[in-house]
Order: sequence, then C-alpha cells, then structure tokens
Amino acid sequence: MDTISRENNSPLPLAGVVIGALALIIGGYAAINVIKLKGVVADQADKVAKIDDIASQVQTAQAASDKAARDISSLASQTQTAVTQIANDLAAIHEQVKHLEETHVAKAGKGVKGEPAVAGPGEYIVKAGDTGSKIARANGCTLSDLESVNAGVSWTHLKVGEKLKLPEKKP
Repeated sequence: MDTISRENNSPLPLAGVVIGALALIIGGYAAINVIKLKGVVADQADKVAKIDDIASQVQTAQAASDKAARDISSLASQTQTAVTQIANDLAAIHEQVKHLEETHVAKAGKGVKGEPAVAGPGEYIVKAGDTGSKIARANGCTLSDLESVNAGVSWTHLKVGEKLKLPEKKP
C-alpha cells in the first residue's frame, strides 16, 4: 500500500482553511479598527495640545492677576500714606490759620500802640456775642440805619474788635 490514496475524507484541511479565512477576516477588521483608532488618537492629541496651550495661558493670566493684586495693594498703601500726609499738612495749616486769626483779633482789639481800642464819638467796638440788631438796640437806632452808615460790613460775620460807626441820633 504504497500508493497514496486520492481520496482523503479527513475534515482537517477544510477546518484549517476555514480557520485561516476567519483569521484573515478578524485581522482585516482589526486593521480597520486600528486605522480608525489612530485617527481618534490623533484628534485626541490635538485636543490635548489645545488643553496644554490653555493651561499655559491660565498660568500666564494667574501670574498677571497676582502681579496686579500686588500692584493694587502697593497703590492702596501709597494712597493711604499720601492721604495721611495731606491730613497732617491740613492740620498744621489749620493751626497756623487759627493762630493768625487769634493774632488778628488781638491786634484789631488794640489801638495803634497796642492799647485796647477805644470807641470815639459815634463809634462802637464789636464785642463777643454782638449782632447787628443787638448793637442797634443798645445804641437807640435801627438796624437799617446802622447798616447804612457801615457799608461793606459783613453783618453775618462781625469780628470782635471791629469798629462800627453809629448813626447820628435824631432829636
């Protein structure tokens, strides 16, 4: 029996062919999915690059924001220092003005040689608490007569030591 029989009824070769065909189909399907997956990965890589770019911009913006906050804090401190200096200067000026006013009032209440001012005939020296009406009543005249002989006097701001003319008394 040396001859090889031409009839071989074994299903093994047919199974090998079927398995090989299935392997080719699965391999082709896998290759198609790998190609699609490469496209998805490439799209994701672009998105990751964009996210990295946005993260970089966020860090830059954060640094700028921190610098702005420090600058604002510094400006607030400098402004407070300047306002405090202005307040101190105004207080000093106020004291100087107050001193000048006191000196002026003291000089206005004194004569030429530093003596107290004396009212001459028909004159009145303003005292603390005086008003135009009070002065008019005390001197037997009307306020309008008193105002008419003292043009230029500020009746709402009478100064202690200021000399006023008195109108002539009517007989």
